[in-house]
Amino acid sequence: MRGSLTKRARRIVEEVAAHTADGKALRRAQALLWREEGESTREVAERLGVSRRTIFNWSARFEERRGLEIARRLEDGLRSGRPRTAREIIDPLIDQLIDQDPREVGYRATVWTAPLLRHYLETEHGIKVSRPSVSLALARLRISWK
Repeated sequence: MRGSLTKRARRIVEEVAAHTADGKALRRAQALLWREEGESTREVAERLGVSRRTIFNWSARFEERRGLEIARRLEDGLRSGRPRTAREIIDPLIDQLIDQDPREVGYRATVWTAPLLRHYLETEHGIKVSRPSVSLALARLRISWK
């Protein structure tokens, strides 16, 4: 890979390596710089504790993103991955609702239960979650049953 970065690109990659708070971008920048200096893919991979395939992927992704600013070429790409977790979705909803009497939203119960909260989340918000997920949310919110 020696010599594939322009002087300007090398300067920006060095700046990213020196100043970024993003650990992933730092490691990618280091990998590019070390390979640029002539270290082998194996050496760089061992130094960073990743596979050689990862180093190849980082280098390929950097090259594929030529239309972006150099610093952005070092960032994570969009990932389809997992959707937001139940925690990010249901915790705020439960937190807003828990002090309200269930009768105010059409239930005959006088207190919220995990199954009732689960039913509410599904019917009112279209969110299907398991009873254990609701119980875990209650524990995270430090809500205990009386």
